[in-house]
Amino acid sequence: MGNLGGHRLIYVAPESGSGGVGDYSDDFAAAVRPHFGSVQEYRHPGPGGDGVLDLIRHRRALRKLLAAEPDVPTIVHCEQSGGSMVPFWAALGLERTGRRGEVSVSATVHDPPYAVWWPFRSKLVARSRVLSHGIHLPLHKLTRYLEAWGNRSRLLFTLSRLGAEKLGDVMTTARIVPSAHFVPERPVLAPVTERPLAIGLFGYVYRGKGFDMLAELREALDDDITIRVAGRGTEVLEPMPGVEILGEVNGPEEDAFFESIRMLLVPYGGRKSYGREAFPATGTVSRAIAYQTPVLARSYGSLRELEGDGGAVVVEGDAAELAAAANSLLRDAEAMARLQVETAELRTKRSMARIAEEFVAAWIADPATPDAPATARNNAVAAGTGEQR
Repeated sequence: MGNLGGHRLIYVAPESGSGGVGDYSDDFAAAVRPHFGSVQEYRHPGPGGDGVLDLIRHRRALRKLLAAEPDVPTIVHCEQSGGSMVPFWAALGLERTGRRGEVSVSATVHDPPYAVWWPFRSKLVARSRVLSHGIHLPLHKLTRYLEAWGNRSRLLFTLSRLGAEKLGDVMTTARIVPSAHFVPERPVLAPVTERPLAIGLFGYVYRGKGFDMLAELREALDDDITIRVAGRGTEVLEPMPGVEILGEVNGPEEDAFFESIRMLLVPYGGRKSYGREAFPATGTVSRAIAYQTPVLARSYGSLRELEGDGGAVVVEGDAAELAAAANSLLRDAEAMARLQVETAELRTKRSMARIAEEFVAAWIADPATPDAPATARNNAVAAGTGEQR
């Protein structure tokens, strides 16, 4: 495939450790770096971390970066997610700041069908749920058009097929490329049938992640099945018999957590914003795939497509239905072995290197990319990479 060795990437993303998108950004930046002549990372606080004056400062800083090398063809790529104002407002209109069209702007939209959802959630507004909803509820129909206008005619990536479909309903003039959440590199663990009889919950704790149904799950699961819970913020969860709460785990502790469970439970769902359902991909699932650990998910958002991808079982219903599926699956050695084989295949298919190549192919094929090598662009389109809708 072609490369962008003569191009500069300005990568606008949340700070490391500021949430799931921040963690994703660390790995993504490392994966795409070899494909560019240079990569400049511009990091900003997570959702609700910036005021209006901060946004002005961010806009000026990005323009200063562009002005420093005005003749270098540049792609500005943003990580857009719910409540994150900086990549939406600070990058607005950057396409027009380069001379002779040397600047294009693209984004990964993490929470389709919208890029930011709450575009006025500044640091002050974020302090009060009443104020935030008081602003965004009456304006939610208007913000749909605001977000579509802000991302008009841009190249937008999603991390799921359903996400791309839903995003296309809103961002009607954008060029949308469905990709996937990359699977990070992790050690090969023991076969799931040799692991303890346990199911795990993993990830950041906030509304909609299903941690609130922990007591119901515990009651419905067989007594000999342990629930192990790990992730940032889980230490505040209420302890109960049959539930082990580990808190944040990293490195060898994370390895040990996944080797102590047979299946990861992803009970997301039930959360909507002003009647609108979100279709995010989840790094939690990718982490399970990395550890060759099958997934049991609730049918919600983009999780609905997991079963077709392999390595996962998707269940309609709530705690009782999820627990019933877990009670059966965890004791079915044949089914668990098959699911683990599928996770291993997906682990290879969605490696960081392969997903990075998909992004690069889409950038090369995109007509807005400045001075992209014509031969490489034609080859990418002919090969079917960088397919857009």
